[in-house]
Amino acid sequence: MSAQDFQKLAALFPDEVVTHSYVQDIALPGVDGAPSAGTFALVTLDNGLDHRRPSTLGPNTLIELGTVLETQRERAARGEIAGVGVTGKPFFLAAGADLSAVKGLKDRDAGLWMAQLGHDVYSTLNDLGVPSFVFINGLALGGGLEIALNATYRTVSTGAGALALPEAFLGLVPGWGGVYLLPRLIGPANAVKVMLENALSNNRTLSGPAAFKLGIADALFEPADFVEQSVKWAARVLAGAEKVTRANAVAEPLSEENSAAWDAAVAHAKTFVEAKTSNAAPAPARVIELLEKGKHFTRAQSFAAEDEALADLMQTPQFKDTVYAFLDLVQKRAKRPAGAPDPKLARPVTKVGVVGAGLMAGQFALLFARQLKVPVVMTDIDAARVDKGVGYVHGEVDKLLAKGRISQDAANRTKALVTGSVSKQAFADADFVIEAVFEELNVKKAVFAEVEAIVSPECILATNTSSLSVTAMAEDLVHPERVVGFHFFNPVAVMPLLEIVRAPNTDDAVLATAFATAKTLRKTAVLVKDATAFVVNRVLLRLMAEVSRAFDEGTDAAVADKALRPMGLPMTPFTLLAMVGLPVAQHVTESMHATFGDRVAVSANIQALIDGGKKGLWATAADGSQFIPEETLSLLRFGNSPSTSEELLSKTQDALAQEIGLMLEEGVVSGPEDIDLCMILGAGWPMHLGGITPYLDRVGASERVNGKRFHPVV
Repeated sequence: MSAQDFQKLAALFPDEVVTHSYVQDIALPGVDGAPSAGTFALVTLDNGLDHRRPSTLGPNTLIELGTVLETQRERAARGEIAGVGVTGKPFFLAAGADLSAVKGLKDRDAGLWMAQLGHDVYSTLNDLGVPSFVFINGLALGGGLEIALNATYRTVSTGAGALALPEAFLGLVPGWGGVYLLPRLIGPANAVKVMLENALSNNRTLSGPAAFKLGIADALFEPADFVEQSVKWAARVLAGAEKVTRANAVAEPLSEENSAAWDAAVAHAKTFVEAKTSNAAPAPARVIELLEKGKHFTRAQSFAAEDEALADLMQTPQFKDTVYAFLDLVQKRAKRPAGAPDPKLARPVTKVGVVGAGLMAGQFALLFARQLKVPVVMTDIDAARVDKGVGYVHGEVDKLLAKGRISQDAANRTKALVTGSVSKQAFADADFVIEAVFEELNVKKAVFAEVEAIVSPECILATNTSSLSVTAMAEDLVHPERVVGFHFFNPVAVMPLLEIVRAPNTDDAVLATAFATAKTLRKTAVLVKDATAFVVNRVLLRLMAEVSRAFDEGTDAAVADKALRPMGLPMTPFTLLAMVGLPVAQHVTESMHATFGDRVAVSANIQALIDGGKKGLWATAADGSQFIPEETLSLLRFGNSPSTSEELLSKTQDALAQEIGLMLEEGVVSGPEDIDLCMILGAGWPMHLGGITPYLDRVGASERVNGKRFHPVV
């Protein structure tokens, strides 16, 4: 890459927040009575901003780092330094490339230059003439972690969190050495776990100790004096007193055993990605391709292939849609919920009541106790149910303790916070009461009437209803303004979305408290209007209704279930129905049918399965294949108007475009971005599709049905 290309690339990033490279010379301590090995040059990456703005890596940042490393190479050649280290500002090594800037690279050549620049700079760490070290003091994502992979040695802090190569999740590949270096450092199976399994599992990250255990780092130190201990360790390595062994490393040329392990890791990666994305996302496939072909690549060959892959992927609509979904929605809009009232109006929540002691109620109680750290009391109609509910919570706390996810003190405190009672008088001093009772309007209304007679006028009454009218639930209360929808998704501990439902009478203080509580619960809250099924269930059930309608009309079950594979959804429609539960899904569908008519048809065959006591359509054969048992098939009746896969996919796309267009007309949310955010966080809608509305724009459904796109052409 020429200097002229460097200048062209840097000019494309006029607003880059430059992460500077500051050099400090440290006199290495003597080791075991021997004199010092000399001077150690420590480079600290720092963008000059506080802990809310991690250091990122744009072209100007990389050029400065490259210049600093070139200077250290010259010093090493003169014998002035014995080693070079790189670390970051407090809490961060680096968060990788600045995605908001990278997504604006419209020229493939610019993407290629960006890839080559990273390789050029990072490769210097292996060509300094002295050993290089990276001290991973905090967050290290993508290109931030690849800095470390390119060094000779690595240490990591026990306090470091969020270590990952998330590129496959973001629509790219680990393109600054990761695909080549990681499998050789920690073994191909572990590399697949980091690059693909973790990335495509909600962008899971590693802690410092976990990264050390895998072999990404050679030493682990406590955060209080992490850099000092790392420098002392480096001194021992340079003096020959510390021998580094890497149990998972793969030596080259590959042995027969390592070659077989490599092939097995690639095969596993293909199976995992196919199951996770239906092979609808280009980036994971490109990672696998690089890994498979790179088995016998030289470093230079692999780096060149990574450059080409990055340049290609940066131009794909999936990358741009992923950046929109991840950066604009999950990282930005989620933190500033549209329509939320002033947070200053929020009232403190010092005690929570949960009406019910079943499974969902138990999940609520555990979440509130762990995150709010306030007393939580569960009630039910008899002591046996109450005891079972409280016992469930305590059992889940014990599981967390056994897994090492909480301390003994935290376990004891959480258990002490959760109690039970057969009397709702226990709610008298509660600030927030949430119901988790049967999904029947009259039952919920009766519960709220009973609770309102006990609690203070300021106590918030929250409903977890998935489809019922919050307005109707509150209409007979003395203080209907206190009622708010607080709709979690199952499993409660895992799913990040909370649909906060505002009824016409819900006041701002109640709403502000709901949003503040959601934030403390570490949930992403989206404000929705009180409309049947709200957002996620309305979209999903419209999708399900189209598939079920086609099935009832005579479409083959396998065709109906797999027709939506190009969407890359996390599971097929009939699998999702079985997971949600046929009666639950049918109940919500009936609610939607009552409101929306034939637009959301109620499937006669789904009802037949429910009546026949079936939990789902499919059974699994001994070889893992799916089939419909004869007993199940005998319950079903079909029409004679089957659809092809292509026809059903198009019908479903159009149905979704219609439904979302209507939702926006009705003001269910403030904009298509909120629907995208809800579907990503509440339904696992694939990131590479950018949310549901960009996908419908891209396939033409928005214009076919509504005559316009949901988003302007950029």
